[in-house]
Amino acid sequence: MKKFRNYRNKKKHISSKYLLLILTGVCLVALFISLVFNISGGPLNTVAGYVFIPMQKGINGAGSWISNKTNDFKTLGEVLKENKELQEQVDELTVQLNNTKLEQYELDNYRQLLELDEQYGEYDKIAAHVIAMDGTNWFSTFTIDKGSKQGIQKGMNVIAGSGLVGIVTDVGPNYAKVRSIIDDSSNVSSMVLTTKDNFNVSGSLMSMNKDKLLPFSELRDEDDEVKVGDPVVTSRVSDQYQPGILIGYVYSIEDNANNLTKSGTITPVVDFQHLQEVLVITDIKNTGELSSNEETEEQE
Repeated sequence: MKKFRNYRNKKKHISSKYLLLILTGVCLVALFISLVFNISGGPLNTVAGYVFIPMQKGINGAGSWISNKTNDFKTLGEVLKENKELQEQVDELTVQLNNTKLEQYELDNYRQLLELDEQYGEYDKIAAHVIAMDGTNWFSTFTIDKGSKQGIQKGMNVIAGSGLVGIVTDVGPNYAKVRSIIDDSSNVSSMVLTTKDNFNVSGSLMSMNKDKLLPFSELRDEDDEVKVGDPVVTSRVSDQYQPGILIGYVYSIEDNANNLTKSGTITPVVDFQHLQEVLVITDIKNTGELSSNEETEEQE
């Protein structure tokens, strides 16, 4: 009995399997005949609707997904290309902006030199570029690109910004060296413009590093007329500098221990950290002393 049941179940299982294969084959044959003989309507269309329409929807969906992904990749490539082009434009505009700033900076410097040239119009001048500096962060001593071939001589005064820079100390054919008024070895005979009182302004890199100020001494101001903020210029009694060139402004004043003179500090008008262009006054200070040749000519 048990064997009979197993045989029956096995027969039933085999029959269902073959039945499914037979029905599938029939459907395929029917669909083939329908397509070949262009038979429409009836059960074949129904079978096709159940079998092929879902397949078509799946295929269409897969195709749409692939198409969308392809478009996405295409869009991403276009975006990357546009981004590269925009970056190139940004780089180009950045270069143009930097060039414009540099040109504006140079234009401002030239405008400042022009104003300075007009301010001291009584003197002949030669413009020069600073090409080297010595030793420190300050332009205490530096080299310019004009020399004896351009008419530069030792002892000529140098100006920039709003006033006095220093004096030419050495000259070559196409260069000259300048010692500025902030150098430790510098000493300028100066005058308070408002009171005409004379005193000495000394160079001091230590003071410049500390407060950006220059010390002065030997001021005789018995009536206490000199005030903070008064302009300081080169004195007429100076044996090296042309008179009346602006040096700076009084920053502080104090009485000396002898109660006869005063000392203090001034704020220089020249930016001694960023010198680029200068004007060299080609007139050398005439101290009234005649050279041996001049004396001979005068006696004749």
